[in-house]
Amino acid sequence: MSAPPPGACPDVLPGSLLDALRSALAGGGALITDPDAMGGHTRDMMPLAPHGRPVAVVLPSSAEQVRACVRACAAAGVPIVPRGAGTGLTGAANAVDGCVVLATTRMNRILEIDPDNRLAVVEPGVVNQDLKTAAAAHGLHYPPDPSSLDTCTLGGNLATNAGGLCCGKYGVTADYVLGLEAVLADGTLLRTGRRTVKGVAGYDLTRLLVGSEGTLGIITRATLALRPLPSAPGTVVAAFDSVARAGASVNRILRAGLVPSLMEIMDATSLRASAAFLGTDLVGEGDQALLLCQTDAPEPVREAELDLMERVFRQAGAVYTHATQDAAEGALLLRARRVSLTALEARGACMTEDVAVPRTRIAELIDGCTRIGAEAGLTVAVVGHAGDGNMHPTVLYDGSDAAQYTRARTAFDAILALALSLGGTITGEHGVGKLKQDWLERELGPVALRVHHALKDALDPGGLLNPGAVLARRPAGTRRAD
Repeated sequence: MSAPPPGACPDVLPGSLLDALRSALAGGGALITDPDAMGGHTRDMMPLAPHGRPVAVVLPSSAEQVRACVRACAAAGVPIVPRGAGTGLTGAANAVDGCVVLATTRMNRILEIDPDNRLAVVEPGVVNQDLKTAAAAHGLHYPPDPSSLDTCTLGGNLATNAGGLCCGKYGVTADYVLGLEAVLADGTLLRTGRRTVKGVAGYDLTRLLVGSEGTLGIITRATLALRPLPSAPGTVVAAFDSVARAGASVNRILRAGLVPSLMEIMDATSLRASAAFLGTDLVGEGDQALLLCQTDAPEPVREAELDLMERVFRQAGAVYTHATQDAAEGALLLRARRVSLTALEARGACMTEDVAVPRTRIAELIDGCTRIGAEAGLTVAVVGHAGDGNMHPTVLYDGSDAAQYTRARTAFDAILALALSLGGTITGEHGVGKLKQDWLERELGPVALRVHHALKDALDPGGLLNPGAVLARRPAGTRRAD
């Protein structure tokens, strides 16, 4: 059988490719072709992003198996969509019609933890929390902490350059990546980076791959920097009767010279959803926003920082503050933030955004989201990482009502426009995926977009790696300018 043209999506998997994939995976039930069994691998958590029908799902357990699968798909001209745990919110791991979904969840080994050099070597299927736990046994810490840290995998974190609740102090995933191994579109294995603290030889291919959402290569191994294990955090919560006062408090905290290890904000809708979900009393009747901060500074600095945070919040007009150095109590308070999306989903269908704005404009974003929701006749809840301005507005709607879905989509786009108008970005940590390509062009401009396409063409000339993610798919014959 001759191969279809590059980028084509056959409706039926060629028998020769099926045999090649089965051989590449060496049996073991790692090849799935039953439509019902493939269902759980076709999309991530964003209901708005489009998804197609794959012809097969493969679950390799080694880099060599990934290479063999990629070579087989390349020979047949069949697209490949890499996938981790599927906790993303932009459809980056969503299948396209006729593709092979390549899930890396079986590549879940922590290959090395080197305490002296403070690094770990991992496969992409390792769950974020599992690396944290393993590192802690050596007195070390892996800081990136997405809200889904107990289920999301490091491969997905790397592919989207995931952030989390502690980015204001500790940074995002890319800040901890020393080197990678990745399978390119032709099945060759690329090694980037180093194990040393410093290293600037050549172009920074490591940073290029981090955040590329599986469009330039499939990550099969990562060398990650670790940090000393911080002290157990102290926690402060402060309730406000207006979003403006809560937003002003964020700025006051930073002007006071404090660098909280965590600073989260929740609006009234999110607070009440979490309270109902947890069956606890989180808010007062007039509370409109809650700030939740932590400091992991060692004693006696920790107590002094907690006192200063409380003082700043009261001066900014907080109607209630509470501080604790009890780690268990702090974890319970933080749980209200970590379950917020789940709590909102329990109320109905959700479209969750991932935008970032300057920290000084957080209150404007939240107020703007309230206005957008009112104009659409829907509720927009907002939680986010106040420490770095990365907000997660969530549009609530009735999933069975087509008219509400349309209004929700309009509100979703209006929030993206609002973020850009405030000097922000369309994504802070979840990526562009198959949802925000048009908005990427608005943010980057034509020159930057042309460079993106040139890089994609250079590393994936057939357009087979995660087509339609990050960059819009182009008609055959228009991939190159030459």
